[in-house]
Amino acid sequence: MRKKKRGGFLNEIIEKQDLSENIVKLVISSPTVAKKRKAGQFVVLMVDERGERIPLTIVDSDPEKGTITLILQVAGKTTALLAALKPGDRIEHLLGPLGNPTEIENFGQVVCVGGGVGVGVAYPIVKALKNAGNRVVTIIGARTKAMLILEEELRQVSDKLIVATDDGSYGVHGFVSAVLQDLIDRGERIDRVYAIGPVPMMRVICNVTKPKAVPTIVSLNAIMVDATGMCGACRVSVGGKTRFTCVDGPEFDGHDVDFDLLTKRLRMYDDQEKRSLEKYRCECHGN
Repeated sequence: MRKKKRGGFLNEIIEKQDLSENIVKLVISSPTVAKKRKAGQFVVLMVDERGERIPLTIVDSDPEKGTITLILQVAGKTTALLAALKPGDRIEHLLGPLGNPTEIENFGQVVCVGGGVGVGVAYPIVKALKNAGNRVVTIIGARTKAMLILEEELRQVSDKLIVATDDGSYGVHGFVSAVLQDLIDRGERIDRVYAIGPVPMMRVICNVTKPKAVPTIVSLNAIMVDATGMCGACRVSVGGKTRFTCVDGPEFDGHDVDFDLLTKRLRMYDDQEKRSLEKYRCECHGN
């Protein structure tokens, strides 16, 4: 018989919430991870015994209840399988916390920029930076208002929150990078920037901050398999040297990241991922 932990059976889905189109929040029973995790760390999980291993950043945790919170966007078969789980279902394997925690200290005024599902990754970093005494300005963005997540949660832990949408349906009309550029152009003091989101977004943020030499940290979502540094699948080039996202990251100096190489590696399996997702959806609908 499975041993029941605080909050439920180990790796059991305790709560599920649809945050927006194709973006889902899961609260999972994982007492050890909940107790040990720090901002910026992630878990690697397998939905079932035949599934692939994927990394997901830990958005929040409740050590008393023994739960962790993950936010995912449906992009392939594995994330579709995760999104289809219901409270009471159980994830086969979950390993963590992994990766190096975010460097947290009182830097002064920090700007945290989150785009898309990266807003979820930004949340624990914003929270930790605020608790460390920083003045935190948070900029979040999405394509439309309907796709924004965690707005109120981030408002509660930020000194200032600025929302942007690509289509102008809510907040500032434009990209998060333009909002950051405006802050810089107005001469606002910025001691450090954290950027988390799609690779093109992080790249542009780094281009905005580099001329002013503002330290900029990015969280990379490289393809990952074993998460121990053994397989080399998550290798990235930082400052001309090979680094492994799982053990050296996931956060790096954005001004040193080779975004061209990162983009190419992330696109290596796009076709296979799309075919796998299409096949899964056809099977689900009996086609």
